[in-house]
Amino acid sequence: MDRYQQMFSGLSEKKEGAFIPFVTLGDPDKETSIRILETLLESGADALELGIPFSDPIADGPTLQRASIRALNNSIKPSDCFAIIKKIREKYSSVPIGLLLYSNLILAKGVDEFYQDAADAGVDSILVADAPVRESAPFFESAKKSGVKQVLIAPPNATDETLESISLQSEAYTYLLGRSGVTGAEVAAEMPAEELLGKLKSLKVAPPVLGFGISKPEQVAKAVGAGAAGAISGSATVNIIEENLDDVTAMLKKLSHFVAIMKKATKLN
Repeated sequence: MDRYQQMFSGLSEKKEGAFIPFVTLGDPDKETSIRILETLLESGADALELGIPFSDPIADGPTLQRASIRALNNSIKPSDCFAIIKKIREKYSSVPIGLLLYSNLILAKGVDEFYQDAADAGVDSILVADAPVRESAPFFESAKKSGVKQVLIAPPNATDETLESISLQSEAYTYLLGRSGVTGAEVAAEMPAEELLGKLKSLKVAPPVLGFGISKPEQVAKAVGAGAAGAISGSATVNIIEENLDDVTAMLKKLSHFVAIMKKATKLN
């Protein structure tokens, strides 16, 4: 089994969902970014979903946009991001690590080369935020060559045809949008009905994980209780970083507390 299969299998046996925090690599700087990732994992995160700083993140709300700006202002490049991931992978050999990023970052490097660089760094999955299923073929080809899993987004208003295509192609997990729009903790997730999660499971999709607007433990508990395999929280996590830029010790302490309470909410027992 790959790392995601091992994670979901182990959590299922314990009757837990996955809690997966998202942060932007290199925010606010390379060394602090490494300490942030270590803190997230030591505090109970089951996997990591990571962004690479980008100048035009169209699916990101203001919080994640500012994270990219901070990292770019410190001259963080994709090569720096892969170096950070390598550092984390050396210490945490079994934790799934995914990238959520934009197609231009991949195309600028060359699709095959980017995916191979990601694989060499220890990346398990890649989700291209601005590439819907109908445009994902080139990324899937490179993913298969490199051994990286390709993840797809399932929008809340997707047609049955789209969901079926996603079920046939998405690997590692399926990113289920909690609502439409851009990322942000300011707008709460609209919890998917059990009917939608039931439909996804009947199609045998890769485990559905809810993202967008997840900022509170009760949202995590509701998502997992409805049948989601886990939840991803990005803007709420990055908010803690942004609010404590002048005190890294306080930042790490608050991140640790946040992860602990969000992880506790994944337990169904």
